[in-house]
Amino acid sequence: MTHHDLRGAAAIVGVAESDLGDVGPQRYPIELAAQAAVHALNDAGLRTRDVDGLFGCVAGRFMSNLDLGEYLGIRPRYSDSGNIGGSSFLSYLFHAAAALKAGLCDTALIVYGSTPRADAQRRQPLSGPLEMPSYEAPYKPRHPVSGYALATARHMHQYGTTREQLAAVAVAARAWAQLNPVAFCHDKGPLGITDVLDSKMVCSPLSIRDCCLVTDGGGALVVTRADRARDLPRPPVYLLGAGEAHSHRSISQMPDLTTTCAVESSARAYAMAGVRPADIGVLQLYDAFTINTIMFLEDLGFCAKGEGGAFVADGRIAPGGVLPVNTNGGGLSYCHPGMYGIFALIEATRQLRGEAGARQQAGVELALAHGNGGQFSSQVTAILGTGAAL
Repeated sequence: MTHHDLRGAAAIVGVAESDLGDVGPQRYPIELAAQAAVHALNDAGLRTRDVDGLFGCVAGRFMSNLDLGEYLGIRPRYSDSGNIGGSSFLSYLFHAAAALKAGLCDTALIVYGSTPRADAQRRQPLSGPLEMPSYEAPYKPRHPVSGYALATARHMHQYGTTREQLAAVAVAARAWAQLNPVAFCHDKGPLGITDVLDSKMVCSPLSIRDCCLVTDGGGALVVTRADRARDLPRPPVYLLGAGEAHSHRSISQMPDLTTTCAVESSARAYAMAGVRPADIGVLQLYDAFTINTIMFLEDLGFCAKGEGGAFVADGRIAPGGVLPVNTNGGGLSYCHPGMYGIFALIEATRQLRGEAGARQQAGVELALAHGNGGQFSSQVTAILGTGAAL
């Protein structure tokens, strides 16, 4: 294996969520972002004055990092708030590692906040004006669900994937959420295949139980160089490999509706980390819709293309299954405040630190977190490991 300069050069040393779920109409995205940031810095044993690299996105804020810097009292010497959708936060982690390695900053804070439920209570629009020009606007799609339903229908047609197999993803996510006390669906009881199949159709073939939650929430990560990480209170979680790719913006321009460029992002991440899919102990995948989990298992190399539906059947990714996937309950049953990627990183970190409580997997040394943005548009893969995996 050829050693990559970024392999193990940076480590996550603090993670936290804000209050999650339904926070009420008196609270706003930047408040949740700041709450998560302060908790994550406390987790790392650091203060805002230690932060000189800022990476963030706050819903509804056009210049997120300027607002975050002002709100938190941070004047960074390295700043990145490029938005490629829900995968942005894995991209920030990748870019932060590069900036840390280059000496452009010493402590990086990655942060997110969004309140779609509170926005609805305030009767605030959930999205901005339609972006024009658009290939799709004349057809009045209900995005994002229309785009994911299109990909789902194609996968079903091409590979024989069934609604029952899609439902198995939602059932597994709910089972994990029941082990997570802060999951939105923690107390909502188990979900069965029939419950998913009989739930209200949103955009055929996706029912409401095939779709992610709409919750409020924020999250944050603190990242520093490996040499400094060893002196901080929490066990460092090292970034061993990362890769990113994007192929389109509009679903109508996706080169192949059944294959995402997670194939490319993961190949780069595996090569940097020097590992294979079989080495990974736990997966945290961006599950905005049930089809996401199936397609990402294929594209990340955990099963062959077209076999994702069969792979998730019979509880294989649920608690007690052969491959633990989305152990916090995922976007389907834990939280989804518009962009989910940072929560995949938080859960992967907790699993590697042995802090996941009832859902903790034994002996995990390698975790894969994968982010998705747009409509299968941007893909970023991160492979994290304990000190034993270095």
